[in-house]
Amino acid sequence: MSFPFMDRWRSRRDDAEARAERYPGGVGDPETLAELLGECALLRGRAADMGLELDDAPDSLSALDQLPPRWRDDPQEAAELGHDAGLYLGSVIVASVAGASWQLLRDGRPFVRLASGRELDVAAVGRDWATQGAPSLWQVYSEADEG
Repeated sequence: MSFPFMDRWRSRRDDAEARAERYPGGVGDPETLAELLGECALLRGRAADMGLELDDAPDSLSALDQLPPRWRDDPQEAAELGHDAGLYLGSVIVASVAGASWQLLRDGRPFVRLASGRELDVAAVGRDWATQGAPSLWQVYSEADEG
């Protein structure tokens, strides 16, 4: 016996399961994921305190690289700010590099996948930038933009 409504339900359920596999942790679509990851409140606040407005454009990465690293005096703040810097870097890459997209690992850690298939652990890049000053955010963006 066939129930047409069951076929429609199964189709929606299968689609939801496929999205959940791609975006674990309850984030159902790429736009929502990008919005959540692009908040970076600590970084945006620190940048604003230093007179820099972050507009999600590639040039803002170079401006961030020029800020005096006052946060390095506090290891906890450096780690948190670095995480935000990595997410901001990822947001700029996803918004401006063709074919780039956010992906989540099973444990919920975000990374950026480029059209070439290359994966960037932007959170780790951001933490290195905040604690050591290298690599520069602009450099990582430039390399991602080249493919």
